[in-house]
Amino acid sequence: MVGLIGRKLGMAQIFGENGMMIPVTVIEAGPCPVLQVKTEETDGYRAVQLGFGEIEDKRLNRPELGHIKKHGGKNARVIREFRVEDGSELNSGDVLTVEKLEVGAIVDVAGISKGRGFQGVRKRHGFSGGPASHGSKTGDLPGSVGASAYPNRVWKGKKLPGHMGDVNVTVQNLKVVQIDPERNLVLVRGAVPGGPRSLVTIRLAVKSKKGN
Repeated sequence: MVGLIGRKLGMAQIFGENGMMIPVTVIEAGPCPVLQVKTEETDGYRAVQLGFGEIEDKRLNRPELGHIKKHGGKNARVIREFRVEDGSELNSGDVLTVEKLEVGAIVDVAGISKGRGFQGVRKRHGFSGGPASHGSKTGDLPGSVGASAYPNRVWKGKKLPGHMGDVNVTVQNLKVVQIDPERNLVLVRGAVPGGPRSLVTIRLAVKSKKGN
């Protein structure tokens, strides 16, 4: 399977055959039309462009419409590209759905994490902080971070306050628990990045952990 584009709907819990509760994330994945198949001969590398979500022509600009019509694809609200070793089995206009997945498959899910804004070192990096009583004024401060004589500056990479979240995150080795082809739903065990309705991509796991 090349991959799928979807939206995270939220988390739920189901019960397995042995009666144990399984935390799952519900993802609406696909249908994803193939917009373009790139090859080494024409583009210098192998990849497949997939679309997700319907959109009217008037919502797209001329370059986007021209690209889609050139390759015979369908209008898509979201376009993502997946690198492949061999995409010869796919053609523009093909549609990928959750039926390409199997229950028990191990997948990697990528998305954009929730943005937390500007945060201090206690929340951003898990610092313990300073004393909280007897007039201390260092509770939320990071403390000393540099020397005066040498190097006379702050080393790059120090853990300091700053922007937190809103970055690309990939959660690896999640197990597919259930598939609902009629509603284009796939349930994976565990949590995935982002909030409800956020975009995610699903691919078969590159490295699968033992015992999963």
